[in-house]
Amino acid sequence: MSDSLQRRNFIKAASASLLLSSFGTYGFEFFKDERPKKVGLIGTGWYGTSDVLRLIQVANVEVNALCDVDSIFLENTAKLVAQRQKNGQKPKLFTDYRKMLNAMDFDIVLIGTPDHWHALMCIAALKAGAHVYVQKPISVDVMEGEAMVAAARKYNKVVQVGTQRKSTPHLISVKEEIIDAGLLGTIGHVDMCCYYHMRANDNPPLQEVPDRLDYEMWTGPAPMRPYDGLPHRRWWRTFREYGNGITGDMCVHMLDTVRWMLQLGWPNRISSKGGIYVQKNGKSNISDTQTAVFEYDNFNCNWQHRTWGNAADPEYPWAFKIYGEKGVLKADVMKAEFIPANGDAPKKFEVLYERDTYPEDLNEKDIELHAAPATRRHMLNFLNAIQNNTRPIADIEEGHISSASCILANLSMDLNRPLVYDPKSKRILNDPEATQLLQRSYRGPWKHPYPDTI
Repeated sequence: MSDSLQRRNFIKAASASLLLSSFGTYGFEFFKDERPKKVGLIGTGWYGTSDVLRLIQVANVEVNALCDVDSIFLENTAKLVAQRQKNGQKPKLFTDYRKMLNAMDFDIVLIGTPDHWHALMCIAALKAGAHVYVQKPISVDVMEGEAMVAAARKYNKVVQVGTQRKSTPHLISVKEEIIDAGLLGTIGHVDMCCYYHMRANDNPPLQEVPDRLDYEMWTGPAPMRPYDGLPHRRWWRTFREYGNGITGDMCVHMLDTVRWMLQLGWPNRISSKGGIYVQKNGKSNISDTQTAVFEYDNFNCNWQHRTWGNAADPEYPWAFKIYGEKGVLKADVMKAEFIPANGDAPKKFEVLYERDTYPEDLNEKDIELHAAPATRRHMLNFLNAIQNNTRPIADIEEGHISSASCILANLSMDLNRPLVYDPKSKRILNDPEATQLLQRSYRGPWKHPYPDTI
């Protein structure tokens, strides 16, 4: 073993010890299983690939199979995985997730596809006997999420949702040192926002589908749009056919983090206003401007996004702010600060990077270096829950509450009225029209999952 490799392994071992001593209560542990866990990945795009590489870094796993409808993405990720995993083997490649699940046995399946595929793939992997790590938001409609929760419970499997803010070191410190310590006093209001200019709004012409892509399978249960270019990365997110816009993509992270910090469940009522007010010239059909109010017993959590103009607070363009009688807490993925109302000096928190411990991160295309430590800890918490048969920190039910709340905000915007969702009856109270919209139609031959028929 080379000196540099020995040094790197020593650093990683030291980091593991520090991790356990600092964050042991969150189930962050390094595992030394005698038998490596067999892993499959469905969706080899940006975040699917990032997730599987983070898992390889912290656990004894063998990534045996990859699935994607884009042959170039599939081959590129296969090469990366072969370079990174210990056995050096290239995973088997599939273009249909059903064939992959039928052909092989997995301990863990990671799902990094666009949102409109999450429910069917998650439920199929659970039925096949695997534990699942699924990206957020977990679904494109509320009943999909209910079915995913039902499947996880029926098959007694761990499902971790990729809301890794709960595993972000500086936000864990914020929760412990500010929220749990009671420094805010009585909390009376929460603001959440995103002002990133991330809404794709082009007008590309219709094109022939390239040989690299199975567009029929990519579309799956979603409505079929005429093909106008590769839908990867930002383009698919700009259409309600495949997701829930900026609210479903970005609010879900902030709302989930606030709910975790303040121990909040389902909102009592959800209302939202918005639409396409400024960016009217492109094909995008998601809102460019939207506000939403998630009402709780003693305060409201307010969301606002604009994909144009300047951020209200340039220091916190995607963030949450919790207002208490004794001060305000501002936080985002990079930093946080508690500003006491009595004039004392603010208490500041900074993001943790692990460049020295994981130098391979520095050469990885499109990696979010600030998020990598959080994702590694999220994977470790996932593995800890599997090992101990417990619920992970981002359990599917919690992911469902956060995802469904954002979906309900969009429904409220569409219907122009507040909505009260009852998770027991799985209905919008006193609103049959809204209740019908809790599940959308699937394109044949795909069939929508139901929680009572899993």
